[in-house]
Amino acid sequence: MMDAQSRKVRVAALSVISNTTLVVMKLIVGLLIGSISIISEAIHSGVDLIAAIIALFSVKTSSIPPDKQHPFGHGKIENISGAIEALLIFAAAGWIIFEAVQKLWNPEPLEAPGWGVGVMTVSVMVNYFVSKMLFKVAKETDSIALAADAWHLRTDVYTSAGVVVSLALIWSGQAFFPGTDLGWLDPVAAIAVAVLIIKAAYDLTMRSSKDLLDATLPPEEEAWIRRRILHHRPVICGFHQLRTRKSGHFRFVEFHLKVDPEMSVQISHAITEDLSLGIEKQFPSTSVMIHIEPCDGDCEGNCLQGCLLPEQRRRDQQKRLKP
Repeated sequence: MMDAQSRKVRVAALSVISNTTLVVMKLIVGLLIGSISIISEAIHSGVDLIAAIIALFSVKTSSIPPDKQHPFGHGKIENISGAIEALLIFAAAGWIIFEAVQKLWNPEPLEAPGWGVGVMTVSVMVNYFVSKMLFKVAKETDSIALAADAWHLRTDVYTSAGVVVSLALIWSGQAFFPGTDLGWLDPVAAIAVAVLIIKAAYDLTMRSSKDLLDATLPPEEEAWIRRRILHHRPVICGFHQLRTRKSGHFRFVEFHLKVDPEMSVQISHAITEDLSLGIEKQFPSTSVMIHIEPCDGDCEGNCLQGCLLPEQRRRDQQKRLKP
């Protein structure tokens, strides 16, 4: 069965191939019929192509094992690629808006809009199929680079559909209402494309920068880890200083575990081993660091927040350990 890394690389390569094909098709048809909305979609697909190339590079390099210069691995390459993709989208959206406004001020009649309807319909179908595959593999492998690429293409599906509608209306107007000028729909559709692109770029920036700043894992994931720790009571006395972060598809979890001072090293090691394996099974590619501390029953500060000792047991612990 194909491993996760191979699947990531193959679906990223498919995105590169499909985007290359669509860029060429849209540019040819857009230039031939003089449609700014199709040309803007060609630029959008060009940005998608760059994003797909970056995603392909990042999924190939982010899984390189840790080395002396990168002891925590190369996972953040995926987050960096997401941030770069977002900047590219913002730039493309600005260019599209500029060109569309120019077209509104200086309108030009479209020639053979039916060709535009055809190529944009093909774009919708291709991008929907590829984005669906990207979303599937991104979810299964927890890849932010593939998820970003998938959102690029899914946004393209919606914007392309909008362009199809505007071109179809212009096409129908030329056929059934020859005296009606609907050419303004083309640049208006291009501006709508740009607005949706900006929204996608903003969302992508937020997702990629969050992990670059070492934000904690999602609340539901931290809650699961806490429940896993509590599963070991009453053997453990408490825990504190739980810290989590994410780098690409890699997770890092660390916390301090309070145990009976007379517990043997072998037993305490077995507890940490079980906790680590449980967390790593639930969240693959996770590095778990657990620091064992003796509990004297005198809880204060951070220790008090995660104390699992009943009041009576805490007093007994203090009496037993005091000289």
